[in-house]
Amino acid sequence: MSISPKDILNKNKNLNKRVEVEKINLENVTIDDLKFNGKNYDEFINLQSLLENISACQISDAYNAIYRRPGTIQKIKPINNQKVWGKIFTAETACDDWGTSALAIDSAQDGDILFFKVDSEEKAIWGELASSCARDNGIKATVIYGSARDLDALLYMDYPIFASNFCPNAGSALGLGSLNEPIDVEGVKINPGDFFFGDESGIVIIPKELFSKVMAQVLLVKIKETGIIEDINRGKTLAEIVGLK
Repeated sequence: MSISPKDILNKNKNLNKRVEVEKINLENVTIDDLKFNGKNYDEFINLQSLLENISACQISDAYNAIYRRPGTIQKIKPINNQKVWGKIFTAETACDDWGTSALAIDSAQDGDILFFKVDSEEKAIWGELASSCARDNGIKATVIYGSARDLDALLYMDYPIFASNFCPNAGSALGLGSLNEPIDVEGVKINPGDFFFGDESGIVIIPKELFSKVMAQVLLVKIKETGIIEDINRGKTLAEIVGLK
């Protein structure tokens, strides 16, 4: 493998460096800064510093404050309570076709979040084998508007899963679904490349074109809530803080 001048310039970059919340700078951050590309070190570090310290609740609050939209899909819940974020790779299929899941794994990019819209919850399109394969391919998580299975394994696997249901039965490897096309789930329009964030509280989806503005608002929400917690620790009540007393 050859070494380029860019490799030499970036060999000492500490991608695990983090900035204190109060010092985070999102001025030039875009959704593309979710990945380090060799040139966006400062943007990448500042964005990671924020994302590691916020919750789905705070993102939903920020999105709603600007656009009066929560960005949530209530029916989809965390299966194994892990926090994850990234760009969405969409897939749509029937519940008896887990073959589309296999094709999506091969088609998605490193760092993507697979998001499946399934026509029914009667059969599972995802389980332990698919999770293992996706994780090994660099995919960050799977989200299913439909059913997963193999919870005995998924609950303890280092791979985030979100789904609207689970069941033991599956379909066949048909591969008849569509990949990376716009989908609509409970009135939420999801396009390939949109931003996904999920944790113990649920999931939030932000359109890619609104990402920068929402992240800036999330930072304000985080700083404000940190200040409220500090006031509570100093003895103030929540009613006093919000002006009810």
